[in-house]
Amino acid sequence: MRNQFLLDEKITFLNHGSYGACPKPVFEKYQFWQRELERQPVIFQSRTVFEKLAESRQALGEYIGCDADDVVFTPNPSTGINTVIKSLTLEAGSEILASDHEYGAMVRAWNLVTAKVGARFIQREIPLPLTTPEAFIEHFWAGVTPKTRIIFLSHITSSTALIFPVAEIVRRARERGILTIIDGAHVPGQIPLNLQALDPDVYVGSCNKWLCGPKGTAFLYVRKSLQSRIEPLVVSWGKDGSDPSKSAFVVDEQWAGTRDMSGFLVIPEAIRLVQSPEWQTEQSRCRELVRTTRTKLLEYLKTDPLCPDDSHWLGQMAAVELPVPAALPFKQALWEKFRIEVPVHQRKDDILLRFSLQVYNTTEDAERLVVAVRELIRTD
Repeated sequence: MRNQFLLDEKITFLNHGSYGACPKPVFEKYQFWQRELERQPVIFQSRTVFEKLAESRQALGEYIGCDADDVVFTPNPSTGINTVIKSLTLEAGSEILASDHEYGAMVRAWNLVTAKVGARFIQREIPLPLTTPEAFIEHFWAGVTPKTRIIFLSHITSSTALIFPVAEIVRRARERGILTIIDGAHVPGQIPLNLQALDPDVYVGSCNKWLCGPKGTAFLYVRKSLQSRIEPLVVSWGKDGSDPSKSAFVVDEQWAGTRDMSGFLVIPEAIRLVQSPEWQTEQSRCRELVRTTRTKLLEYLKTDPLCPDDSHWLGQMAAVELPVPAALPFKQALWEKFRIEVPVHQRKDDILLRFSLQVYNTTEDAERLVVAVRELIRTD
């Protein structure tokens, strides 16, 4: 399926997780809407875009299991999270419980907001390797105190590429009256998502990563009962604008001033593609290839796995610890010597390599990574 993508054929691209890659049919439709915008900007921005955004929200809602009026498009998950946490009233001394695997940009946002009001953003250490979902749940939940007002948790972590068992955490939080905000940036298109069943208060996801939409496409879901508390990050026309939606949440949040909305209009096209039988078959192949590649790397490096070889924890990406002194020189060597694009980063005292496999990746791509690691790291 490599020919369906615009990726440079001279490189081995194992970093779909960072920004995604847009298939040609989706990208061409994206460009179509950009041309329509330029052909008649006034009609497009005052009428067409709202009709098509409604269609896209409907398609997305059906795909992720929620009402179309409970979800709005945002440029990225960070915008969605900032919109929510800057709207909530946090009291001095109140606690937000998270894990120590959260995405750095989200951590910075929480630290900024909590510092202003004297609240505490607590990152509970999640020891590695993980063992069972039950053990994870009990360990994380032990961090809940009478002062816990919000739980913020990644559904799939960025640096460690682990699928967290968020459903039970959300259920327990609901029973305790604790708000749940789930960072699902890596979820849509990688693993199934049903927000009605999961039932979080807030959920953000990316559409340009595993759903393969254009760059700058994401969504923010907010439970209906909470929507009146969420203020737009950018105040624009709202109910006095051109959006005919009857949802105050949609009209307040969706229009943030003039911008190119074309990327959001092709989300139905991206959804149709990732739901096709061929794509689903290739995804299954990728998940299996992730596990076999991880096993080869771990056996050679003799480092401990971050989790068991289990679909509870692993999707289409995985991270392995590298016995090297620094991340950047190793990442540069992979690129300069082998033209492999893959993230290598430091997490606490560990150097981790996180590889992603999408439908365009082949067994040969994965084997190139294994060979490169063996050449760069001598274990004998």
